[in-house]
Amino acid sequence: MTNLQKVRQRAESDARSRGYYLNPDGEFLNHLLEGLRQNEERYDYPSCPCRISCGEFEADRDIVCPCDYRDIDVEEYGCCYCALYVRRDVYEGKAPIRPIPERRPQEKLEQAYAFSPVTSTENLAKGASTIVESSGVKTRLWYCKQCGYVCFREEPPYICPICKAKRKMFDEIRL
Repeated sequence: MTNLQKVRQRAESDARSRGYYLNPDGEFLNHLLEGLRQNEERYDYPSCPCRISCGEFEADRDIVCPCDYRDIDVEEYGCCYCALYVRRDVYEGKAPIRPIPERRPQEKLEQAYAFSPVTSTENLAKGASTIVESSGVKTRLWYCKQCGYVCFREEPPYICPICKAKRKMFDEIRL
């Protein structure tokens, strides 16, 4: 099994587990899956093919596919930001794929673009971890008040991956 087949299998399995489908346009879908494969080889994690990663896992955690924004985007717009995952009505052609506003916080976008070789080749020499440190990223412990799920990250997820509670159901664990 090739790496691309593994990426596809993982995406199909995740889509089924959430009641989603993969984009019905085969050529477009293959481009997205190839982007995931390339990002996984490049960064050692499958960051979204539709967003710029800085290459530092902790800073990119929110855009590791499936990203933190997928479920809320699919619920509200019928598909995720890159349209890899779609709702049934979109898959069946009953609803169009339409543009989705970016939910990723501005600081994370700036951090990724600051690292991008297109915008700053000097940052390549510094390395992503320097950018993460200089940006003031502070990870914290969060727990879901509904099911007890715990995560260690900068912000709580938009939706709990276990019980689907919304972000407001998360509280910070202070040590």
